[in-house]
Amino acid sequence: MKHEPTVQPAPRLIVGISGASGVVYGIRLLELLRRARIESHLIMSKAAQVTLAYETDLKVSDVEKLATVVHSNQDIGAACSSGSFRTLGMVIAPCSIKTMSEIATGVTPNLLSRAADVALKERRRVVLMLRETPLHIGHIRNMAAVTEAGAIVYPPVPAFYTRPASLDEMVDHTLGRVLDLFDIDMGLVRRWTGGKTRGKESRGKEAAPETS
Repeated sequence: MKHEPTVQPAPRLIVGISGASGVVYGIRLLELLRRARIESHLIMSKAAQVTLAYETDLKVSDVEKLATVVHSNQDIGAACSSGSFRTLGMVIAPCSIKTMSEIATGVTPNLLSRAADVALKERRRVVLMLRETPLHIGHIRNMAAVTEAGAIVYPPVPAFYTRPASLDEMVDHTLGRVLDLFDIDMGLVRRWTGGKTRGKESRGKEAAPETS
């Protein structure tokens, strides 16, 4: 008996945008995934829509057009709420303390946190671009808990050794490092190749090792 060959789905990545400051990270990530021809599934919280209005001149519909598929945050029956829906994982960019705390505790009342919880139980990569400072002990404990569950907490800390000339360059470098975690190289990262002779001042792209 012949078996039909299994058709591999196109690479998919879930992109969550929460209400934390830094909505530009989620928007730019969608643009990069489109360029890389990776299927993006967008989940945007109501708070993210409010932040979008504060931080950009874009409308929600403008952001949704960048995604391959858009899911309502209230649709807990969406495809990405099931582990049988195969993906590379999920990035929440930016990720609020509230959303991280939901994922850390497994209390997931909406699709944004539910999709991350599902990705973790399936042992897929989940990256949380956490945007909050300073942090109190409750935040730190939830960061530890979500890390123990398998997520990667990735605060969008800029790298200055690259000597960025603009905010766009800083955003792209940070997202390039996030995509590295999924083995996706968009050519955005100026990679550290080692310092110059010890005792001599290093300049330019070899000024300091990357700590992100």
